[in-house]
Formats: sequence, C-alpha cells, structure tokens
Amino acid sequence: MSDQQTRDAGNLTAEDEVVRICQDLIGIDTSNYGDGRGPGERKAAEYVMTELTEVGLDPVLLESEPGRASVIVRIEGEDSTRPGLAVHGHLDVVPANPDDWQVDPFAAEIKDDCVWGRGAVDMKDMDAMILANVRELARSGRKPPRDLVVGFLADEEAGGLKGSHWLVDKHADLFDGVSEAISEVGGYSVTFDDKQGQQQRAYLLQTAEKGIAWLRLHAHGRAGHGSVPNDENAVVRLAEAITRINAHTWPREYIASVRQLLDGLSDLVGISYTDDDASALMQRLGGARGFVEGTLRDTANFTMLDSGYKHNVIPQTASASLDCRFLPGHEDELMSVIRELAGEYVDVEVLHHDIALDAPFEGRLVEAMTSSLLAEDPGAAVLPYCLSGGTDNKALKKLGIVGYGFAPLRLPADLDFAPMFHGIDERVPLSSLHFGARVLGRFLATC
Repeated sequence: MSDQQTRDAGNLTAEDEVVRICQDLIGIDTSNYGDGRGPGERKAAEYVMTELTEVGLDPVLLESEPGRASVIVRIEGEDSTRPGLAVHGHLDVVPANPDDWQVDPFAAEIKDDCVWGRGAVDMKDMDAMILANVRELARSGRKPPRDLVVGFLADEEAGGLKGSHWLVDKHADLFDGVSEAISEVGGYSVTFDDKQGQQQRAYLLQTAEKGIAWLRLHAHGRAGHGSVPNDENAVVRLAEAITRINAHTWPREYIASVRQLLDGLSDLVGISYTDDDASALMQRLGGARGFVEGTLRDTANFTMLDSGYKHNVIPQTASASLDCRFLPGHEDELMSVIRELAGEYVDVEVLHHDIALDAPFEGRLVEAMTSSLLAEDPGAAVLPYCLSGGTDNKALKKLGIVGYGFAPLRLPADLDFAPMFHGIDERVPLSSLHFGARVLGRFLATC
C-alpha cells in the first residue's frame, strides 16, 4: 500500500465502509439449516478477523465445533471501572431458495438503491455497521467511554447453542465486567400520519422479547392395514391435537413495553384503543404490525409434519413440530395448556427452550440510544417495543447482562420491512446503512 493509500485509509469513516462490508458479508454463504447441514460461519468469521486485525485489534476466533465459528474482541474504554457493554451480531442466516428471489440471494447485488441478499436485514447489515464503526474507532485511536466486548456469533438462527450459549457456558470470562448489551431488531423506523395528518417517523427500540419453546408432538396409536377401520389411528389423533391447539384463543396481556408502545402511538396519531381491540391503532404500524401483533399474547404455530411410510399402511406414530413463543412470566402456563390440549395419546417433547426478556425503557443506555437517533432525525419519536422472536441477548442474560435491540435504520415509508426477516427478496437501502453507521457511531461515542 502506498503512503497516499495509507493516508486515505486512515481517513475512512464507518459510513464510507459500511456498504462494502455488508456486501462482503452477504456474499459469504452462512446458511444455517438447524440440523447440522450448512457451510457454517468459519469463512465469515475469518473475514471479520482480517478486518479487525488490519486495524491493529487482537480478536479471538473460537469454534464450538469445526466450522461453527464466533469472533470476540475487547476494546478498552476511557473508564474501565464502569461496567462494560457487549455489542454483538450473528453471522449465520436462514437458508434461501434462489428460485424464489429476483436476484441471487448471495450475490449482494445493489439494485434500486438497496443491497439485496440473504442477511441484508437479519443481520449482516448490523454486523457491517458494527464492524465499520469498530474499524473507525481503531484507526482514530479514540477510546469509547467504557469497555466494549464486540461479538460476531454463530448459530443464532438455530437457538445459539453452538454460538452465544456455548460462549456463555464455556468462555464466560470473555464477558467479564459487562452489564448491558445491544444487538438486532430494534431502532428501526416506522412512518405514519400523525393526528395533524403530517407524516411522522417513530423508532422502535426493543426492550423485551418473548421466550421460545420449540416442541415436537408425538401421537401414538395402533398400526394396521389401510383398508381396515382403526379407531386408534395416530395420524387422526395428531390431527385432532393440532386442531385443538390451533383453535385455542390465547388471552391478551399487554406487558409494560407493549403498553408503552401503544400509549405512545395513540398519543401521536390520535387513535384510542382498548385492551380488547387495538386493531385500528395497529394499522398505523405498517410493516412492523406483524412483529407487534405477535407480542399481544402467547402464540403456538405448527411448522412441520411427519408420519407414515406407505399409502396403505396406518402408521403407529405421527409427529408435528410446534413453535411456541411466550410473554415474560407465561412459560409454565403455556406448557400446561399445550399438554392439556395435546391430549392423552400425544406426548410433548421440548426440543429447544429459551427465556423471555424484559428490560426498562429508561436509564443511561436508553438515553444514549435515543439521543443518537434524534441527533440524526430530530423530529422523530422513540418508542419501546417487545420482539416476538428472539436474539442472542437471551444467552447473555445468564451472565446477568441486560440486553436491548438497537440496529438503527431509517427506512423508507413504503418499505415493508418486517416481512423480509426470513422472507424472500431481503434487502436494505443504502441510505439506511449510512444512517445506521452514523447513529451507531454516535452511540458508541456516548454509551
């Protein structure tokens, strides 16, 4: 590299690099099928290691098993006596079928002023914002206000057992002194008409997330010939259990973050709501409506079925996969209801379980996130919300670390954002990446 190139590289900002890094990461296929298949995160982790060591940092790469790699780097702060902050993202993505997409999901093509590809919003966009800002910090020689533990983690899309949970169980010392964390699915904007009929942006800051119970239902019966009547048919017993569970109405409960969101939105748009009906108000959330609707109650959705091996043979067993998400404090009740509805001929197996989270919408960290957003978008509002899915913050909670979702994006009003998570034609606007890089940089300088 020439002296001029070195000087130019030294002047690069996070905003200058964020699109390149996002494209590079999307171009590395890290599909996680959840069953041991897939390329793993090693290649992406090696890319992150190169980007970090290039600016003089000393990261570590750890594998829970061959190919399942995470990267951690600690950055010393101005005041190391303060509790540290974890800033983390995951490197894996859910699979994508190229036949369903307008573009190759791993080509990281720029089209219509967006970067397209699997991981563009979940969550290689945030990985790029983090990596770009850490590189700028290292080049500048500035220190953040407190220690940062920056992580690029494996296996989040399958529950984090080979990533965040493994790190917490086997390498908890990496997070020594850390009290708070930020990660994905928060800090993005929604746009709606306010009570004066003017367009208003609000940023949804994730302060809570539902718990996870991935269950497998196993129905048992009597095997037999397909031509002979059978009143102990496992397929029928499973179908009846599915029907009962699917028909169950889960009661509504507005936890604190949901109540604060709805109250704040109601004040902005001038539409009231009741505990029984918030539909008119929810309409104003646009593409985020699905995320929020999933937090009004516990949910149970069937996702896979498995039964039989020949057309004329009644099988002895039949199975179904059930994805349950529960609000904070609801886990025991949800499991009790599922077991009761499944019935006496159906066993309920827990394949994966993780906790619900609930953090306050107040304090120094929340103030830093809010002020960083409003510095770039002064007329906006910032509201809390609960995520219907889950993040690696669940694993860090085992160490007493309080987690928030803060991947800041100012989004076009007409972009249907939430359905792109695990959806087709996933993409992130270039302007949103630039905005997010600036906001995250402000935040890291004041956190």
